[in-house]
Amino acid sequence: MDAISTRGLTKYYGRTRGVEDLTMCVPEGAVYGFLGPNGAGKTTTIRCLLGMLKPTAGTSDVLGERITLDGATLRRRIGYVAGEVKLYDRETGHWHLDYVAGFRGSKGVLTKDLLDRFDFDPSKKVKELSKGNKQKLALILGMAHDPELLILDEPTSGLDPLNQEAVYSVIDERVAAGRTVFLSSHVLSEVERVCDRVGIIRSGRLVAEEGVKALLGKRLREIEVTFAEPVDPGFLDAVPGIDKVLAVSDTVLSARAKGDVVDAVIKRIAERRVADLRIQQASLEDVFLEYYRAADGDEAHVRAEGGEAR
Repeated sequence: MDAISTRGLTKYYGRTRGVEDLTMCVPEGAVYGFLGPNGAGKTTTIRCLLGMLKPTAGTSDVLGERITLDGATLRRRIGYVAGEVKLYDRETGHWHLDYVAGFRGSKGVLTKDLLDRFDFDPSKKVKELSKGNKQKLALILGMAHDPELLILDEPTSGLDPLNQEAVYSVIDERVAAGRTVFLSSHVLSEVERVCDRVGIIRSGRLVAEEGVKALLGKRLREIEVTFAEPVDPGFLDAVPGIDKVLAVSDTVLSARAKGDVVDAVIKRIAERRVADLRIQQASLEDVFLEYYRAADGDEAHVRAEGGEAR
């Protein structure tokens, strides 16, 4: 059974598009990355899946049940961490944990373990917490009851690398236990670390679904080489996967590399004396703009095998 299944899901706010004709399936026990630039429709999709918004058209099934606005029983089987955390400033972490447990009917079985792993002090009031500690509390509230489905919207925002890794480890363990994770993120390294497959949404439509390995094979890099002596501006032109070569000066060339071409670039520049080399991975949004630019023209669905409206 698919943990999430949508068919023609469409949501308009008056004349403003949220999502349009969104059809996707998320298998049980997988980590599915839901990616797209701001304004693409990610949050609208999540709110429809949670029954917080009534779609204009189409249907959604979550954990084998049809989504409706009256779905409290189903929502107890789901854990949700919002992209913008809203907490009660004057209350403590303990109060929040008890408050949420009251809605669910029992205290979360993973509460103590998560408090320890995130090194979080629940005795402090929210107004005393840093952004990172507020995010920790939101994660504990969303994950403590060990839900069958975790819906995470930018889950590591504000966390330091050590706590980010703690979140990834918890995700790994829950998936190994048969849980499903639906992850909305802008962070390419996060997607690479935890996701099996990704769906890419832009302008409200799903424009691609790919395995993570296929997506990462498309990533871009910005390269800048400083040679020890003047070099021909076309020196890198013959390297496969290199384009947009720019002669910054008679000794400095910058270029963009697509895919796994670093080895070929290094071998080429090794033919000259190199004073400096900088290779920077492009952002995930740059990958969208480069590889799915055609979707702007015809909004066609692209299926390749293996941003955010409010």
